Amino acid sequence: MANRYSSIVVKIGSNLLTREDGMLNVARMAHFVDQIAALQKKGVRVILVSSGAVAAGRAEVEPQKKHDTVSKRQLWSAVGQVKLINRYADLFREHGLTCAQVLTTKENFSDRQHYLNMRNCINTLLESGVVPVINENDAISVTELMFTDNDELSGLIASMMDVEALFLLTNVDGVYRGNPGEPDSELIRHIAVGETVSEELISTQKSNFGRGGMLTKSSIASKLAGQGVAVHIANGVHLNILTDLMEPNSDIPHTWFEPEKRKSNTVKKWLAHSDDFARGEVFVNDGARDALLSHRATSLLTIGITGVQGQFKTGDIVRVKDAGGKLLGLGKAGFSSKIVEREMGAKYDKPFIHYDYLYLG
Repeated sequence: MANRYSSIVVKIGSNLLTREDGMLNVARMAHFVDQIAALQKKGVRVILVSSGAVAAGRAEVEPQKKHDTVSKRQLWSAVGQVKLINRYADLFREHGLTCAQVLTTKENFSDRQHYLNMRNCINTLLESGVVPVINENDAISVTELMFTDNDELSGLIASMMDVEALFLLTNVDGVYRGNPGEPDSELIRHIAVGETVSEELISTQKSNFGRGGMLTKSSIASKLAGQGVAVHIANGVHLNILTDLMEPNSDIPHTWFEPEKRKSNTVKKWLAHSDDFARGEVFVNDGARDALLSHRATSLLTIGITGVQGQFKTGDIVRVKDAGGKLLGLGKAGFSSKIVEREMGAKYDKPFIHYDYLYLG
C-alpha cells in the first residue's frame, strides 16, 4: 500500500525518550528508528526533530557546585546531546543508514540568508540519503529568543522544508476538550480547514521533562495547516505509530489538522513564523485593512499607513496592525521607518510591503 505522504517531519518529545528515572528510553528510541528506517527505505523523506538532550545529560552528570537554572541547562544539554546523537547513530547504523546532527537556534530563522543556508544543508542531507536529526542548541540558546519548545522548532522546520506533514508525537492521544486524564474528556479527531479550537477547552498541563504543552502544539498545528501542511498529534507510546499514521485509511485515535489545499510560498512561510524578529510596527487605516484582508492580491501602500512604532531599515520584518492595534500580519519592509514617517498618508512611488513579501493571518 502506498504511503500517505512522501515527506514528513517527526517530532519526538522528551517524555517519550526519557524513563521515570531520567535515563534515556533506548528501547523506545530503537522502535522509532526502526519505523523511520522502514519509511526511508520506501522512499519517504524523513526529518527527525528530537528532544531528550537535557534529560540525557541530567542522567549523566551532576553539577559539581551550585549553578543557576540556565547554567545547569547548558551543562546537561552539552553533555546529553553527545549521548543522544551517538545513540541515534548506532541505531540507524543497524539499518545501514547514516544520520546527521543539526543543532540550531531561533536566531537562525530571523535572517533570510541564514534560513536559506539551513534549508540547503537539510536538503543536501536528504538528497544524500542521510536522516537529519535536529534539536535546539540549548547550550547557547539561553536568551529570550529560545524556542518555546521543540514543537515550535518542528513547525519551523516543517514550514521551511515544505514537507507534506508534521507528526507531533507526545504521551497522549491528541487534543482533548479538557484534561486527557478526566473520563468525560473528548478526543478531537479532526480539525477542519479554518476551524479553531477554543483555548479554554484545551488542557494547559505540561509534560514532566518538556517545556511545552497541548496549547503550543495546537497553535503551531493550526498555523501550519493554514500554510498547506497536514499535522497529526498522536501518542508516541503506541507501537508502530509512525507506520500506522502513514497508512491512508488509518483510524488510530489521534488529532488530524486538515491542511489548506493551496500551499503558501516559501517567503510567506518564513514570514509566518517571524513575529519574534519584527523590528517595528506600522498602523493602517480601515481602508487599507479592508483591502489587505480582501481576496485581491494587495500590497501595503504608504497612503494607508497612519502610524509607525520602532525603527527599522529596508528588508527588516515589521508587524502590520489596524487602528485598534490588532495584528493583521507581517511583512518585509520596502524602505526604512524614516521614509514611512515622512511619506505615510500620501502616495509614494513604490509599495511599503509588496504582496509577495506580506503574510496575513
